[in-house]
Amino acid sequence: QLQASGGGLVQGGGSLRLSCTVSGGTAVEYPIAWFRQAAGEEREAIACITSRVDWTDYADSVKGRFAVSSDNSKNTVYLQMNSLKPEDTAVYFCAASHAGSLWHCNTRPASYASYATWGQGTQVTVSS
Repeated sequence: QLQASGGGLVQGGGSLRLSCTVSGGTAVEYPIAWFRQAAGEEREAIACITSRVDWTDYADSVKGRFAVSSDNSKNTVYLQMNSLKPEDTAVYFCAASHAGSLWHCNTRPASYASYATWGQGTQVTVSS
């Protein structure tokens, strides 16, 4: 199971850190991705991490502003979000891939089907 937390209301230009805690397993066993879904929009993957091989990938929309990391001792994956913009407003989800602990995750739509375990979302609202 995955538990996402850390969302909230922040002014544009501000920062937030989201957490995704893995239970019933360890964060190193699964590539973990962060998705977001804005109102009326499709869900999109924005960042992912394959902890076992120290691999990350980012969508262009967040590259250079967001950073994904893991603390395997806490079975937690983080999403540090900096320089937030109003267009980052969305519900954010974390999801675990069942493609194997060595799979180099990516944020392309073709990879979405591999993310089979989802946490509940956490709302992020960025004011202008």
